[in-house]
Amino acid sequence: MRAGTSPNSSSCSAWRSEAGPGVRCSCPRPRGGSANSISTTDVPVLPNAGDYTIGVSIGTPPQPLLLNLDTGSDLVWTQCQPCLSCFNQRFPLYDPSQSSTYSPLACSSKLCRALPLSACHAQCLYLYGYGDNSIAIGTLASEAFTFGSSNNVTVPNLGFGCGFLNGGLFNNESGIAGFGRGSLSLISQLGVGKFSYCFISYDDDDSKSSTLMLGSAADLNGSATAVRSTPFVLNPSQPTFYYLSLDGITVGTTRLPIPKSAFVLQRNGTGGVIIDSGTAITQLTTVAYKLVRSAFLSQVKPPVANATAEVFDLCFSLPSSPSAKVDVPKLIFHFEGADMDLPHENYMYQDSTVGLMCLAMFDSGDESSTIGNFQQQNMHVVYDLDNQKLSFAPARCDQL
Repeated sequence: MRAGTSPNSSSCSAWRSEAGPGVRCSCPRPRGGSANSISTTDVPVLPNAGDYTIGVSIGTPPQPLLLNLDTGSDLVWTQCQPCLSCFNQRFPLYDPSQSSTYSPLACSSKLCRALPLSACHAQCLYLYGYGDNSIAIGTLASEAFTFGSSNNVTVPNLGFGCGFLNGGLFNNESGIAGFGRGSLSLISQLGVGKFSYCFISYDDDDSKSSTLMLGSAADLNGSATAVRSTPFVLNPSQPTFYYLSLDGITVGTTRLPIPKSAFVLQRNGTGGVIIDSGTAITQLTTVAYKLVRSAFLSQVKPPVANATAEVFDLCFSLPSSPSAKVDVPKLIFHFEGADMDLPHENYMYQDSTVGLMCLAMFDSGDESSTIGNFQQQNMHVVYDLDNQKLSFAPARCDQL
């Protein structure tokens, strides 16, 4: 479809024709629903150049959106017509004038008061920023959102941002779906006690996708022996984020001598470790990263390559023979009560076209650490808000 025009077919048909063969869609009539029925639906999740997007629809009649699934922020927003400055996106801009259920929210509304930065000019205006310096500016409103690719459920009156001035690092998505812990987030507004995702690999072909599960549907299907759980840690200074208690890291057979204080959440709210679906590559606080880097440097046999060939800090030259086997040491994150034993594909990025294998990890440059989505590939991850814990298990994400 051409950006700036209203879709003339159902949003499900648009999904099938434009989002690619990985989206399974039988185009039923959307049925009315509420947060209580959201667990019956299937929300498609697709990789998108370092991010993962969910397919939803907005308005009456529904207009299709691709939104980044971001557990590191709260606001749900999409680009809107008329737009002063918008980045390119796959689907047409959402047009509130074509929806019978669009309604701006008052400045006195609870969601407007929850915005970190807002202004009142007849309507509630917001400015929302991100760690990568992307920004979104627009009007806070409410709308009907339709979830599901084959079993649609429509939830009315969800608060969202109608963005008319947006910029930053985006790649054809329509906006962002915040899944953080704050009241503005999609998960908070839906009122469900847990959700889960399972990210297919970055390099999987277009025929594959996975599913976001909400409410009672968000259960791990792995055997009890494969499931690991660790409690969330609350940070009153940064209430949006999902903090975890990371006790240490093992590379190969060596538990690294990282001081436990490196990962501790400080009383002033700094430091700590978060898990974030909206961050691509894991970032470790400097003292931890240096020890991890040094361990891989000493344990990986191929020669170190010129790091300028890739964005990563540490790369190795692959053997010229494609059949040559390269031994990669194990990487284990030791969370409180749960070891995350990562497959090597989740921390060693391999590019055979340039003959490089790189450690997919960065120095955060400060006291904080973030577990990114590259490290979460092919892992079913459950955010259990009712029981304040994160659970995870290895999975074939496209087969759940």
